[in-house]
Amino acid sequence: MAFERVCFQLQVKPERIDEYRERHAAVWPDMLEALRRSGWRNYSLFLRDDGLLIGYVETTSFADAQAAMAATEVNARWQAEMGEFFVDLEVSPDEGFVRLTEVFHLEDQLAALDE
Repeated sequence: MAFERVCFQLQVKPERIDEYRERHAAVWPDMLEALRRSGWRNYSLFLRDDGLLIGYVETTSFADAQAAMAATEVNARWQAEMGEFFVDLEVSPDEGFVRLTEVFHLEDQLAALDE
């Protein structure tokens, strides 16, 4: 099964970084279950000391995974609470991130060598 690899960024407000870390140390169990049921796999968030947040997820279809999450009640609650943590965000975090373009993937290039 092929997975789509997605990387995105947001900017956490400097004064909210510690609380953002705390909130993600114990994400609501129903949010974790919703992510799993919606097809989010190998999902990680990385936070730099200045608030730069990088997210990474693998899924069979990112559009489908986002739509499945958008249909859940827990996601609406989570996004409403998390929205206040980000700089210059006029929509919910799950709609307002900047998606990054993948320019290198080791396994893809190794597979190309084997062909």
